[in-house]
Amino acid sequence: MKFKQLGLVGCGLMGASFALALQDKGLVERVVGFSPSASTREKALQRGVIHQAANSASEAVQGADLVLIAVPVSHTANCLSEIAPHLHKDCLLMDVGSTKGDVVAAARAALGDKLGCFLPAHPIAGKAQAGVDHAESSLYQDRALILTPLAHNSPAQIQKATALWQAVGSRVHQMTPDAHGQTFA
Repeated sequence: MKFKQLGLVGCGLMGASFALALQDKGLVERVVGFSPSASTREKALQRGVIHQAANSASEAVQGADLVLIAVPVSHTANCLSEIAPHLHKDCLLMDVGSTKGDVVAAARAALGDKLGCFLPAHPIAGKAQAGVDHAESSLYQDRALILTPLAHNSPAQIQKATALWQAVGSRVHQMTPDAHGQTFA
């Protein structure tokens, strides 16, 4: 399994660590990243987190076969609305938000016929320090990762996402978005 391009929206701790992990494992050829802060984009370039800095979320996802949204959950709806027209119909789109009910509702409202691309994910990982400066390729190693598949997700897509997270060292579990909400409330 190898992806041609990761479109990374959010180059902070979670997103940058994901990009570094994929690169360390040889799972992605190129990473195009966007963060609202120009200084974060520059640091991500300097650290080798991304190969190209995008000027917008929509630019970051153009041509990507894998997209990770690593923004605060409160920004997810706007992010999905912005990127939806630019997503490739066969890409794998995931998030790293800690809630799922609101994220799934935002995806249903924004993605239209591309809803099947979206497979919500919640890595149970992090650090006391945030930001690209603290990103590390081992952040997801030996950590639980919750996939919350939707009815629109194909078995092949679920398997691809599972294999991807396992390849970066995560222990993958599945539950419905509702069960996730009840478990993590």
